[in-house]
Amino acid sequence: MTEDTTRAAAFFDLDKTLIEGSSAIDFARASYKRGLMSRRQLVLDLWANMKFRLDGSTDQSTDALRARVLDAIAGTRVIDIMRLAPDVFASLLPRVYPEMLEEAWAHQDAGRPIYIVTAASQEMAESLARVLNFDAGIGTRSEVKDGVYTGNPGGPLVYRDGKAHEIRRVAEENDIDLAASYAYSDSESDLPMLRGVGHAVVVNPDAELARVAREEGWRVMRFDKLGRRLKIAGGVVTLAAGASAIGWASGQLQARHSRATKARRLLPR
Repeated sequence: MTEDTTRAAAFFDLDKTLIEGSSAIDFARASYKRGLMSRRQLVLDLWANMKFRLDGSTDQSTDALRARVLDAIAGTRVIDIMRLAPDVFASLLPRVYPEMLEEAWAHQDAGRPIYIVTAASQEMAESLARVLNFDAGIGTRSEVKDGVYTGNPGGPLVYRDGKAHEIRRVAEENDIDLAASYAYSDSESDLPMLRGVGHAVVVNPDAELARVAREEGWRVMRFDKLGRRLKIAGGVVTLAAGASAIGWASGQLQARHSRATKARRLLPR
């Protein structure tokens, strides 16, 4: 009889789970700074990031998302992408949730390896894992020839079903028992990953994931203040705009009343 060497692990989504907001904008800014991205693309990414922070994941097509990721790095040297790490991490690390690091390290201390799971490149996932003292990173693998990204996939996009697929692959390679493992995420797009482990935990969930968590009885962790701050700010702007409109209308009425009064005084009595 052979000894059972399987063990549990913990898998952590990155954006809005381990960190506040989206890591994509950190990558975009660093790429622009080093001349790997145009100003127009940076502006588009800034807008997409704002929508992501307010609304959560909105990509309707996994294929479209995969094409966007691959097109962004096609023809770029791997070393040039890796050299973005200092700039990326300089803006990303201050937004890491301390609560999630403690949660992850508690798993590690209990003997469960911990993984970052993200649609970002495998190289970036591994670099961040090293910085945060995780055991490994699971990211999107891209084909490389002669040290240059070809723009072709080297594996599935680590998003939706692709994320669950890669977790199963890693589990098989490392004798991990997924039924005893944990997964953490904020988005309904990660339901395949959450349902693929024995212990699902939702973090700052979007509306759909919060609904599923209630139905499934999953643990919920909440401490994201950014989305709430942005929504409050949006409300303030709306109120300010409303107040301005009311002030303008009041001014117009007062002006009309003043003109009418003057006109009456000029009429013969």
